[in-house]
Amino acid sequence: MWNYLKRLYHKMGSPKWFYDISNKWLPWLIGVGCLLMGVGLVWGLAYAPADYLQGNSFRIIYIHVPAAIVAQSCYMLMAVAGLVAMVWRMKIAFWVMRAAAPIGVSVTAIALFTGAIWGKPTWGTWWVWDARLTSMLILLFLYFGVIALYNAIEDDELANKAGAILSIVGVINIPIIKYSVEWWNTLHQPATITLTKKPTMAPEMFIPLVLTIVGFYCWFAVWLILRTQNEILWRERRTKWVQQVTNHVL
Repeated sequence: MWNYLKRLYHKMGSPKWFYDISNKWLPWLIGVGCLLMGVGLVWGLAYAPADYLQGNSFRIIYIHVPAAIVAQSCYMLMAVAGLVAMVWRMKIAFWVMRAAAPIGVSVTAIALFTGAIWGKPTWGTWWVWDARLTSMLILLFLYFGVIALYNAIEDDELANKAGAILSIVGVINIPIIKYSVEWWNTLHQPATITLTKKPTMAPEMFIPLVLTIVGFYCWFAVWLILRTQNEILWRERRTKWVQQVTNHVL
């Protein structure tokens, strides 16, 4: 088992191996992502029953919750990639970080925007300095901070290290986001999905939410793979295998 993991680790450190294997994953991720997102959104937005308190305004949950969950997962991925890159000097981990940061900005912005739309009919206001909302806004600023470091520092190695350090340090914000509704008195409702408690939503409302969450993860993986592949092709552009790939495309 240890030998297998060691071989897998060395393979994952190979840009060519990652590029080749990820090309095989892409069609499956796109197909599954389209299927789950299509079924989940149509079911949730058109056929799920209205909430007994919030009415039809609750339906934005099928976009807001998946975006918020993926936004947090993306930052944790960056922190893990930064740690791997700093400790084991795996250069592709740095490239994954670079690829993930703009995606994180997008999904965090979607989560904040849909949350504001949901908050207006529920709370009577677009925004409050609630613990959950504020910590999500900090997450957006952390993503911008990582991107700003990449753009401000000309030396790639130094920029990668700076981005990795900020990602690792900033991951402390993730448990704050997660437990903010339990640690403080907030307007934001408790977590919709937990691993330790039975869901409070009816199955006909909960199942499409799970489908959209998994669909969001599939599309996140697609975006991440495509952006990482672009990073690989650019960073390895002088290698023979990349020249063969580009010549084949052209």
